[in-house]
Amino acid sequence: MSLIKRNETGWLPSVIDDMFKNDWLGGTTNVNSIGTSIPAVNIRETEDSFSVEVAAPGKVKEDFNIELDNDVLTISSEAKKEVEKSEEQGRFTRREFSYSNFRRAFSLPDSVDSSKISATYKNGVLEIALPKKEEAKVQAKRLIDIS
Repeated sequence: MSLIKRNETGWLPSVIDDMFKNDWLGGTTNVNSIGTSIPAVNIRETEDSFSVEVAAPGKVKEDFNIELDNDVLTISSEAKKEVEKSEEQGRFTRREFSYSNFRRAFSLPDSVDSSKISATYKNGVLEIALPKKEEAKVQAKRLIDIS
């Protein structure tokens, strides 16, 4: 069982869950987390825009799915990889595969111009540019004449 602090009311189901979800073959990986990773995200704001940077090395731009629905930006990816190894006699000796996915969702502020959102993927970082609407940008200071 894992050493996770439990609340007093729901300890029994969690203990039973741990018994069935742990890797009892010597590993420490929780079975629930196999194939799921949560990439690190940086969000930056400037006077003109927001920028979301997602650390996702080893992927290609076709691996990503970026959706905007009701001002919620969802970034997801799913990758499956299979490698076969066999001896010269043609006997199957080992087959390895991996599966990974993630999904992150962000509520966008009203100040984002959703029609101008763009994305690029370079050097393992997915960058999504979220330009601000003109009326939301910081306006230069000006004097107002009194009439």
